[in-house]
Amino acid sequence: MIGKISGRLDWKGLDQVLIDCRGVGYIVHVSDRTLAALPPEGEFCALYTDLLVREDLLQLFGFPTMIEKEWHKLLMTVQGVGAKASMAILGTLGAEGVARAISLGDARAVQAAPGVGPKLAQRVILELKAKAPGLMAAGARLAGKASADDMVIEPAEPAPAPKRAAKQDDGAVRRAGYTADALSALVNLGYSQGDAAQAVASVAGENPDADTAAMIRASLRLLQPR
Repeated sequence: MIGKISGRLDWKGLDQVLIDCRGVGYIVHVSDRTLAALPPEGEFCALYTDLLVREDLLQLFGFPTMIEKEWHKLLMTVQGVGAKASMAILGTLGAEGVARAISLGDARAVQAAPGVGPKLAQRVILELKAKAPGLMAAGARLAGKASADDMVIEPAEPAPAPKRAAKQDDGAVRRAGYTADALSALVNLGYSQGDAAQAVASVAGENPDADTAAMIRASLRLLQPR
């Protein structure tokens, strides 16, 4: 299993890239969002990957963060969602947007992805609503971007330093941490994971800069009986 690729970005296509990893070129399929965030051709990059294996086909799909890769794998468990639909949803919403849409039951947001109809969008919401909180709780550990500096196998000769390493998205990591901590606190207070995730997602959508304490306070207001 190929779980991560780092190397020189040789070519960008419409929905795929070619990454040279020590002389071996890998074609990696990516979403529009990931493609736009990659560096220019000739510079170094890194992507977490998921390998799709079929009888007549092997395809690599690339993701800037492990949390996005895990959302891809979860989306693929929904009947009718293939790799293309999953990449379209992630390309439209991003990992945070997918978590928020599923937690809030926002099928229209999922339907905004190219090729995703209303029935499929509703199925995504229904089948993943109970599973979303678990992945949201793990977001802080998985939100960091893949780094081109991470060398798993040391070369026989020292390799030249990368022109530019992948820049860590500190904002995404911080937001994922706030979300996970707020979700954990609400569950510890006795709220169900589903209710807590819905409240936290709603607060995060209205105030993306809210820290853990602000998220908890706002979520508790939403969870109060009316």
